[in-house]
Amino acid sequence: YPWGYDSDNGPDQWHKNYPIAKGRHQSPIEINNKEVHYDRSLLPWFASYDPGAAKTILNNGKTCRVVFDDSFDRSVLRGGPLPGVYRLRQLHFHWGVSDDHGSEHVVNGVRYAGELHLLHWNPKYSNYLDAVRRTDGIAVLAIFLQVGKTPKPEMKRILEEINAIKTKGKEAPFPNFDPSVLFPKSHDYWTYHGSFTTPPCEECITWIVLREPIIVSSDQMAKLRSLSKNAENEPDLPLVDNWRPTQPRYFRMVSASF
Repeated sequence: YPWGYDSDNGPDQWHKNYPIAKGRHQSPIEINNKEVHYDRSLLPWFASYDPGAAKTILNNGKTCRVVFDDSFDRSVLRGGPLPGVYRLRQLHFHWGVSDDHGSEHVVNGVRYAGELHLLHWNPKYSNYLDAVRRTDGIAVLAIFLQVGKTPKPEMKRILEEINAIKTKGKEAPFPNFDPSVLFPKSHDYWTYHGSFTTPPCEECITWIVLREPIIVSSDQMAKLRSLSKNAENEPDLPLVDNWRPTQPRYFRMVSASF
């Protein structure tokens, strides 16, 4: 079933083929200060990433993704709310058709221009596909992209490759990249238990959503929008608005480290 973000195959339709998309632990959610619980027991989180683990960058028709070698614990996330070490597998972006929206999580009513997700899995399970079936299988570090005057220079490296992956199915080598250069100064975060924001929407994710956004330029966001969601031999359709609307929080606790 070819899911997407259009009216005929978009988020409102996903549950027809992926029933868990109507589950009670779905993501993203709105984070509202009035409903957040400060948890003094939450630890700082740490990432130690090996730049040599970066392999390729690709356009899969849904997002721009950078893929890492996760065959052993070479790039890992630990601490924070996590019970152990989690291995980095890939990072990808969500963005809008314009600078005033595009993030998946919303904070106190604010939707950012975009959102970066760094996806990690728990190697106590035999492989990634096994981890996806477990409630503590996946950890995603989420970083907001905010349009501003002083863009983070480190974003350039990813965006320079966009021309090589203009159309769906294109992939290019992307060696020697340490994604921790994209982190904001503050490591303050919110955390809650949720799901993938794309089908099948499995409810296996410990979310770590960073409070401080990173700054990107309007030109950089336009570069992401220059990707096509169609293949080379098909009409050029801009890849935009690849975000899922917020889902009901139900009775879940959202905890803050600050």
